[in-house]
Amino acid sequence: MKAFSVAIFLLLFMHQTVAANGRPDKTTVIKTLGANILLPCWNTATNVTPSFTRWMKNGQFIIGRNHSIIPTPSSEGHLTIMYNQSLYINGLALSDEGIYLCDSLPHDNNTQTSLTLQIVSCPGNGITDIHPATTLSNGTLVVHRGSTVLFNCSSWSYPSQRLTWEFQGVAYRNDSLTAGSGSWLDFRIEDIQPTAQGNYICRAQNSVSQKEVGWSKELLVYYSPEKHPECQWKIGKDPSHVQFNCSWFGGYPSPTLLWGEKHQVPASQGNEVAGQLMESEVTDRLVINLNRSLLFDGQTLKCDGYHPMISTEDEKFCSFTLKSPYPEGEPLVTALEGTNITLTCKESSSLPPALTTWQRTAQQEDVVPSPKYVLLGQGPTFTLTIVNITKQDEGLYFCRSENPLMVRELEIYLTVKTSSQSTGAIIGIFLAILIVGSGIVIAKTVYSSRDRICLGNGFERMEEEREDVLSLVESDEEVFPEAVPRLPPLSLTNGHSTTLVQIHRISSNDHEDEEIVEHPLQLENTDMEELVTF
Repeated sequence: MKAFSVAIFLLLFMHQTVAANGRPDKTTVIKTLGANILLPCWNTATNVTPSFTRWMKNGQFIIGRNHSIIPTPSSEGHLTIMYNQSLYINGLALSDEGIYLCDSLPHDNNTQTSLTLQIVSCPGNGITDIHPATTLSNGTLVVHRGSTVLFNCSSWSYPSQRLTWEFQGVAYRNDSLTAGSGSWLDFRIEDIQPTAQGNYICRAQNSVSQKEVGWSKELLVYYSPEKHPECQWKIGKDPSHVQFNCSWFGGYPSPTLLWGEKHQVPASQGNEVAGQLMESEVTDRLVINLNRSLLFDGQTLKCDGYHPMISTEDEKFCSFTLKSPYPEGEPLVTALEGTNITLTCKESSSLPPALTTWQRTAQQEDVVPSPKYVLLGQGPTFTLTIVNITKQDEGLYFCRSENPLMVRELEIYLTVKTSSQSTGAIIGIFLAILIVGSGIVIAKTVYSSRDRICLGNGFERMEEEREDVLSLVESDEEVFPEAVPRLPPLSLTNGHSTTLVQIHRISSNDHEDEEIVEHPLQLENTDMEELVTF
């Protein structure tokens, strides 16, 4: 038995030598690490049942089988020769890689074919790292505009691999950023901008099997608006309705805007919403419509803006305080018939700005622009010019200002005077000035002559003229002065002289009735300090 075995071994050895001296065909088989494979034995004689089979790897005997012996049932091992002389490898390992050659008796002397088994490991265990970045709930990464971002990708592949970073965004659909071989690949972006927002893909390709695997990460570049929100308003067709608009553009993603009367804090940020909240939404522009019943004078409306890139302590808002209209002007205006007059009204305090119009008469009829009425508005000043005024233009005029809060009117009364009234007024003014001026001149003259009137020779003459006759004349129409004859003094009584006083009454018609009344008038001449003259 031993001699038979030695003889078979020598025959196989000689066959291998002969095969080595020839040019056998070579076949390469690529199989993934860990997989199962069946290697065929192509060196078997056709239509002949072999008696013995052996398999060589890299010129070394690894396993053989005597087909005359039936193997006992057992669990399969790592290597097994099947009935058709093929080699079954269970769970390929890297150590199984090599050149395989089978030989069997009887064998085919024409050809010997070897098999090259190459083990590959597809790219796996890929890891992508982008930092610094914040991960959202859906796995999307967020970075800040202007920051420096590092990108790293690592993977394991056998025998080798090629790594590539690619970018798919709005501006670039498929752009290769960098590539290289090895187990890892990284790059960086400094001062990252919104154009770098998109999907970043790391691809690993096995250099033997050409199998490719990729890992993708979505990256968002957040940035806040540079300015504060802007508040605007728009009056509707009905002046009692107003549209308030709050816009805050220039940021990504869209901010949260809140309209209210007080400072608002979004509930998503963990704080309660305080104050009177009117409306809120995640948007760049928030519009609310209010009517007069919800507005009042002095009310402050505020729009708060919140963005993920701005802390809650850094408040961004716009606001305005509502004010009712208050038209101002002269309530009484006088004009001369035939001339032009301009009524002026100024309204600058209202917010939102009021709509100002002109009305006339007690029925408050709208004044329509025409050659008769010229309307003009320049800023807060509104004018109504009435051309060629007549008496019919006299009456009430109203400067009417209305905004969403309320309506207020300035009442102006226009008085129209004719030319005769004007002339009489001018004459009256002239006479008044003349009278006042004359009084001033007389008073000044009397004041300048006060020393001669009070301290002159009048008192000295009284002694001499104390015996004169005092004549009193009473007349209904005119007084005709006459020289009064001097009467002789009467006899002295008790040492006092007596003078005769004549009183003449002259009739108002023909002076026919004339009475002369004579009676003595006694004057005491004790010290001549007092003198009464009629």
